[in-house]
Amino acid sequence: MVSAAEQMAANTSWSALGKATDLRNRILFTLGVLIVYRLGTYIPVPGIDGAALRNFVEEAGQGIAGMVSMFTGGALSRMGIFALGIMPYISASIIIQLLGSMVPALAQMKKEGEQGRKKMNQYTRFGTVALATLQSYGLAVSLQSGDLVTNPGFFFIASCMITLVGGTMFLMWLGEQITARGIGNGISLIIFVGIIAELPAALAQFFASGRSGAISPAVIIGVMLMVIGVIMFVVFMERALRKIHIQYPRRQVGQKMYDGGSSHLPVKVNPAGVIPAIFASSLLLLPTTIATFSGNSTNPILNSILVYFSPGQPLYLLFFVTMIVFFAYFYTFNVSFKIDEVADNLKNQNGFIPGLRPGKKTAEYLEYVVNRILVLGSGYLAAVCLLPEILRGQFAIPFYFGGTSVLIVVSVTMDTIQQVQSHLLAHQYEGLIEKSQLRGKGKKRGKKGAARR
Repeated sequence: MVSAAEQMAANTSWSALGKATDLRNRILFTLGVLIVYRLGTYIPVPGIDGAALRNFVEEAGQGIAGMVSMFTGGALSRMGIFALGIMPYISASIIIQLLGSMVPALAQMKKEGEQGRKKMNQYTRFGTVALATLQSYGLAVSLQSGDLVTNPGFFFIASCMITLVGGTMFLMWLGEQITARGIGNGISLIIFVGIIAELPAALAQFFASGRSGAISPAVIIGVMLMVIGVIMFVVFMERALRKIHIQYPRRQVGQKMYDGGSSHLPVKVNPAGVIPAIFASSLLLLPTTIATFSGNSTNPILNSILVYFSPGQPLYLLFFVTMIVFFAYFYTFNVSFKIDEVADNLKNQNGFIPGLRPGKKTAEYLEYVVNRILVLGSGYLAAVCLLPEILRGQFAIPFYFGGTSVLIVVSVTMDTIQQVQSHLLAHQYEGLIEKSQLRGKGKKRGKKGAARR
């Protein structure tokens, strides 16, 4: 039996977008912020030798540097003020969430509700500043050692650090503003726009390689079919649900007895969404960003990092898959689907799973179900991110056709469209409520007029 809410959602018309003033303002605000972000990627850091940087990027563009550039929307290849991108913020979020599960004080803070969440966000911001400072210093020193600077020295390092840290903090603030006042998740949208903006250039380079004979036509057709197949598979898996039956008991209100209802608790096959892939990619980028820009360095440690953590290498693939699986479980149980909170909410609403007692038994059953679901969900994420990486290493396909980029683009698009539909549905509800109130007032006035006569 389809509920009234589901019927209304199915009948929601996109033509109502023009009438939903709040939604239209949110969309325009989001577009404006993303335009500001894209403009910032073209503002260069002072003191960079543009010609030397372009030559270096052309040589390293297919390695880790190409991967870093994708997540920064091309800002790193141009050494723009947003060259560090949003990755320091993501890395700080990973660290704070890991500490929140291991440190009792932080674990207690997470249970304090809105106040605890604000404190955790504040610690994440402090961690972002610390990580951005370290990365900006390493990047500035690496640029100097790579002869990519016009006037090397202390003033260049200081100005480069201030510019890059300020750019990252401003970018973090933009992402928070999109989440609060716009549409969609701000951090994910910033990464999404960075990928989409650089996609035309990657396509042109890919087809140019086909015309020059570097890539055969069969490979080009195969890549196109692979991308279409991956998109369809991602859409199917992101919409897949495991519905857990929930029963509500009979209740008495006054002198009337109401029958108990039933509902479903939807559990996504991939509750963590695109977050595990982003977290795993950020950890891969963290140690290698500095090493990549030290191309002329003879440091054996940096050279080993570049060798073993290059895309397509066994250690790189193993670490990538391990981190995706780990963060799929970690993010699900600590952020997106907290077992104890779900069980407590069901108990407070007098809901129960048939055959199980509310409370501890319900939590144990939910943990059992989610653990089994995540075997499929984490395997799906690992397969989508890993298979294109292997094929790309074999056929020299640009990174933009990798599984991570496709997963981010498809997932963020679906989440944003879902939020737009939710706003349209809320606007439709408000319109129905206003109409019912007006009709109620009209009936009351009609009765009064009849009484006066």
